[in-house]
Amino acid sequence: MTATRLAEETKGSRLTERFRLIGGWVEKPDDLQPELVGDVSADVIVVGAGFAGLSTALELTALGAKVIVLEQEFAGFGASGRNAGYLAGSMGVEFEFFLKRVGHEQAKGIVKFYDEGVTYVERRLRELAIECDYNPSGLIRAAVHPSQEKRLRHSMELGAELGSVTRFLDSAELRARGIPPAFLFGCLQHGGTLDPGKYVMGLRRVALKTGVKLYEQTALLSYSEGPTITCKTARGTASAPFMVLATNAYTPQLGLLRDKVAPLRVSAIETEPLSKAQLASLGWAGREGVVTPHWTMESHRLTARDTLLVTTKQLGYAYGSQTPNQPDAAAYGALVQALDDRFPTLRGIAIRACWSGYISLAYDALPVVGATGPQQNILYTAGCSGHGVGTQSLVGYLLAERIGGIEHPLLAALRHKTPSTLPEPLQWCAIKGALMGANGMDRFVNRRVRGAASG
Repeated sequence: MTATRLAEETKGSRLTERFRLIGGWVEKPDDLQPELVGDVSADVIVVGAGFAGLSTALELTALGAKVIVLEQEFAGFGASGRNAGYLAGSMGVEFEFFLKRVGHEQAKGIVKFYDEGVTYVERRLRELAIECDYNPSGLIRAAVHPSQEKRLRHSMELGAELGSVTRFLDSAELRARGIPPAFLFGCLQHGGTLDPGKYVMGLRRVALKTGVKLYEQTALLSYSEGPTITCKTARGTASAPFMVLATNAYTPQLGLLRDKVAPLRVSAIETEPLSKAQLASLGWAGREGVVTPHWTMESHRLTARDTLLVTTKQLGYAYGSQTPNQPDAAAYGALVQALDDRFPTLRGIAIRACWSGYISLAYDALPVVGATGPQQNILYTAGCSGHGVGTQSLVGYLLAERIGGIEHPLLAALRHKTPSTLPEPLQWCAIKGALMGANGMDRFVNRRVRGAASG
């Protein structure tokens, strides 16, 4: 083990006392909705009360449907309350992973789907009067070493062919924007940052107000297929002609999509609030969200509460597609190292909280949206691949239209043959090997950055 690696893990182990079981953006609601008891029925059952599930329920309710939502903990407990809060379009999407698989025209439709997610959420924030500290500053994918320019420009060029609109920012433009000097150049795309906890709780508030029946603390134990789907919970049942599984990384544990997606653990650290002097030392007036073109990206952003949030950097996979809600000391240590590397004026700042959560990833890194069952009346959405704020919100609208009998062109663009995942233990070996390789390449780049800084 290298000295750097040992230092990262040591830092991380000291942070586990600040680990939050429920993420850094949400608290258990004061008006926690009661568990389902007895037998109920509706037009549609939605499982999962995150961005996708609540957006689906709201859009269906607007169409006149009676909707039940089952949530095993409380709205926002999963990835929706744990992510970095980036409302991002197609920037950072790995176009080369899927272009050859689906062809140029369908790839353009997929890129449009990602970008429309930003527009959709911005519109819904206005329509539903949700205040979630949205900062429409744009997002920047910024390099930390000159060697990252080739990959960054190649991604921009390929994206431009498919309709992704970005603009290259040289060093002078980044400095003019006040982006911290660790970031050398990058590309800018429409979007921004928000408080994902306030967003998902805003969706929850509107859903309850408009008549969605939300059952929290109600885990789905099993379901039966057929013209009427019956969902069994610990103390009751819910029945409806349609069901939507908006459970993302948790879906394989329900017996579906185990051969399509793998859950990956993503971690975050958040500093204590920065002082006015510390904020001034950064000069980051626009507070743009910044992600890097590492193989496993770093993301850095300031929050409305004047903390600095650093996420991703190091991913994890649990054998058998499990999703244990436990601290990841190695990931937190790597995030602290990234914080120290990119923001030397803040070195040693106290960490307020750390947490982890799960995204789901298909082998082609594309969304997995479709229907199953003898009547094709069980719909599902997964494979957000870290772009969940925009895409999973928009999917709710697309699935609601599908249930209403309309196949939206953006939904049609997502339909493709998802590569099959590997059985265990091959999947564990393959994912662990891929993550190890990505981490190794990223550490090599980071060592070069540190060498240049000390030289």
